[in-house]
Amino acid sequence: MCLWLLIRKFFLCALCLLLLTGVVKAESPKQIQKLRVAAEQGDVSAQFMLGGIYFKGEGIKQDYTEAAKWYRLVADQQDNIPSNLVYATAQFFLGFMYDEGKGVRQDYAEAAKWYHLVAEQGIVIMDSPTSSNLVYTAAQFRLGNMHDEGDGVKQDYAEALKWYRLAADQGYAKAELFIGLMYHDGKGVDHNDAEAVKWYRLAAEKGFAGAQGILGVMYDEGEGVKQDYAEAVKWYRLAAVQGDATAQLNLGVAYANGKGVRQSYAESVKYFRLAAAQREATAQYNLGVAYEYGSGVKQNTAAAKEWFGKACDNGNQNGCDAYRKLNMPKNRQ
Repeated sequence: MCLWLLIRKFFLCALCLLLLTGVVKAESPKQIQKLRVAAEQGDVSAQFMLGGIYFKGEGIKQDYTEAAKWYRLVADQQDNIPSNLVYATAQFFLGFMYDEGKGVRQDYAEAAKWYHLVAEQGIVIMDSPTSSNLVYTAAQFRLGNMHDEGDGVKQDYAEALKWYRLAADQGYAKAELFIGLMYHDGKGVDHNDAEAVKWYRLAAEKGFAGAQGILGVMYDEGEGVKQDYAEAVKWYRLAAVQGDATAQLNLGVAYANGKGVRQSYAESVKYFRLAAAQREATAQYNLGVAYEYGSGVKQNTAAAKEWFGKACDNGNQNGCDAYRKLNMPKNRQ
């Protein structure tokens, strides 16, 4: 599922930068050398800082291999300090680097090992959610995702749900969304659209675009809630303004069909164009249709053919068929 991959990529990269904000600062070559000396003498804080500097490339050329080396030194020193944030963060970063193949050979099993160490620590210390707990919650979420997908561990939906719930208990929106997906798909639990909507709403109300877009679909289709096109449009719009391509497409369709909003082909084209710019194939096809028939734009066969071709290139068979039709000799200009 494309959503899994997009959320995972966004979450992991954004989180790693977030964790380093305010911790790793640009240093002069002289300061970096001092850190290196201290790190080589076993100073854990210096090792951690040096790992972050190499990870972000602050004041020095970015080097994931060096970052992994210093984070490993920190992570391996943990002894009878089960909830120390520095050690846990170093372990999380090692997990991330194995997860993404940054500075080390990609190895999901090794990534899962490090995430598990961090996630278990989170169970001990999470009496109340705080920003400093983000590293633990994130590890729990990703560990749940790995059990969900079978990445580096045996696929186990019950285990996935366990870790998602631990993260969701801390108000982690992405975990709430994924619990909703499990109820929607009947994975590890009985299929229950109403329960799925409950979890989607929790994440959506926190402003998470992925959940807002899916909640819009549930209202659009009447799954788990009473069908309500206006409510669907409300959630599509909230996700669309955050750049969610699928929500932009669905909002364009709502305007084209006049469902939940006053029909406006010009508005539909506006949102199709936003989604198409992100290579959303159905939106590209819909733009082609708009140009072919002059719906919301001036009729333009060449532009229609161009958008059909882009849709085809991105895997939309309707785009391929429409392009072939316009490419026939009698349709060429």
